[in-house]
Amino acid sequence: METTGRGTPLARQLANQAFSRASGAPLREHNHVRLLADASENYPAWLEAIRAARRTIHFEMYIIHDDDQGQLFADALIEKARDGVRVRLLYDWMGGFGKTSRRFWRRLRVEGVEVRCYNPPRLDSPLGWISRDHRKMIAVDGEVAFVTGLCVGRAWVGDASRGLAPWRDTGIALRGPAVADCEQAFADAWAAAGSPLPLAPPDPNLSSRGGDVAVRVVASVPYTAGMFRLDQLVAALARHTLWLTDAYFAGTTPYVQALRAAAADGVDVSLLVPGASDIPVVRLFSRAGYRPLLEAGVRVFEWNGPMIHAKTAVADGRWARVGSSNLNIASWIGNRELDAIVEDEPFAQQMQAMYLNDLNNATEVVLDARNRVRAPGARATPQPGGDPSRGRATHRSAAVRGGSSGRALAGAVRIGNTVSAAITNRRVLEPVEAHIALIAGGLLLALAALAVEFPRGVSYPLAVLVAWLGVALLYRGVRLHTRHG
Repeated sequence: METTGRGTPLARQLANQAFSRASGAPLREHNHVRLLADASENYPAWLEAIRAARRTIHFEMYIIHDDDQGQLFADALIEKARDGVRVRLLYDWMGGFGKTSRRFWRRLRVEGVEVRCYNPPRLDSPLGWISRDHRKMIAVDGEVAFVTGLCVGRAWVGDASRGLAPWRDTGIALRGPAVADCEQAFADAWAAAGSPLPLAPPDPNLSSRGGDVAVRVVASVPYTAGMFRLDQLVAALARHTLWLTDAYFAGTTPYVQALRAAAADGVDVSLLVPGASDIPVVRLFSRAGYRPLLEAGVRVFEWNGPMIHAKTAVADGRWARVGSSNLNIASWIGNRELDAIVEDEPFAQQMQAMYLNDLNNATEVVLDARNRVRAPGARATPQPGGDPSRGRATHRSAAVRGGSSGRALAGAVRIGNTVSAAITNRRVLEPVEAHIALIAGGLLLALAALAVEFPRGVSYPLAVLVAWLGVALLYRGVRLHTRHG
C-alpha cells in the first residue's frame, strides 16, 4: 500500500486525503513510536511515565481489575496525586462491573485522584449501556501517550506458580505532535462523563517533535464508523500483504467481502485469533465466520496460548495499526475506541516480525478434504503465504475468565446473522452454522414452552422493559420540550 516513501507526490497526497477523510483523523508528522509487547514491556513503561509526571496524568482504561496489578497502578497514581499532579482516571462501568470494588475507587478518590465512570445505567436511557468506552490510553504531561490493547489486570501478567501464561497483547509509546490528539480524545470522553476539563484543548503545533514517524490517532465515538471505513480502505488498497490480529473477530459482511476480494486479488491476507477465549462459548460462534474466508484464500490461525488480546494490523510492510478496536460491530459502531495508525516502514517491519513470531505459537485452521472447517493440530509456519511445515502442536483449549464484553456482543451478532438468514432465506447457510441454528432453535422453543406454561413469567418482565422504554422516551421528550420550548 503506497502511502509514504514511494509513489508520486500526487499519489501520496490522494492516499493521505483518502485516509484522513475515511478516519476523520489528520496525519501528524515528526513523532517517535516505540512498539511494546505484552505486559512485560507495557506495564513498566506506563509506571515509569506515571512516576515521572510533573503536571497531569490522564488514565483512560476499559478495565482496571481490583487485584495486585490494579493495586500497583492505584498506588502509583495516588503517590503522584499527593505530589500535586492532576491525576484523572476514566473507567467504563461495564468494564469494571464485577471486577473492581467500590472500595478500590473510593480509595483513589479519597487520596486525590479524580475518578469518573463512563456510561453507568440510567433510568432515562434503558439501552444506553450498549455503548462503552473501550479505550486503553495513558497520557502524561502532554508529552508521552500510550495507545494499547491492554487493560490492567493479573491476566496480562500471568501466574508462573500456577502455570498460567500471560495474555498476548500489544501497545505503543508515542511522543510528538500526535500526543495532543490522544489528550483531545481523553478530554472528549471526560466531558461525556461530567463537566469538561478546565484547560483548553492541547495544540498539536505546540507539542515537541519526537522523531520522523507519521501517525494518525483515530478516536472513534459511537455511530461514526471512522475505524470501519479505514479498515475497509486498507483492505481495498493493500497490494501484497494484510496481516491481522484480533481478539474478538466477528466481521460484518462488507468487511468479510473486502478481505475475500483482497485474497482473490493475490494479497496475502492472514487472520490470527484466539484459540481459547475468556468467554468460551463464543468460540463456536466466532468459528462460524471462518468458512467464507478460508474458501477465498484467507489464512486463519488460532493462538495456542491462553488468550491473544491484541488488536493490530500491518499491510505491505508500510502501514500498521495498534489500539483498542476489534474487528466487530461493537468496536466499529457502538464504542469509544482509540487506535494509532502508523505510516512508517521501520515500524511496520517491526510489526511484521512480531506477527511472524506469533505464528510460531499458532495453529492454522483449514478446510479438510470434505470441505469442513477444522484445526489440524499443526503448528503454523512463520511465513504467511508459504506452504505450512507440519508439526504436532499442543493446542490449549482450557478457557480463561474475565475480560471484555465485546466478545459476547460479537457472538450475539453472529447468532443474529445466522437466525435472520435462516428465517428470511436471504443467503445460503454454511455447514458450520448448523450448531448455531440448532442452539438458537432450541432456545426459542424453550422460550415458547416457558411462555405457555408460565405466561406471567414472560409477560411481566416484558411489560417492565416496555414500560421502562416508555418512561425514558417521555422523560427525554419533556426535557427537550422544556429546554427548547
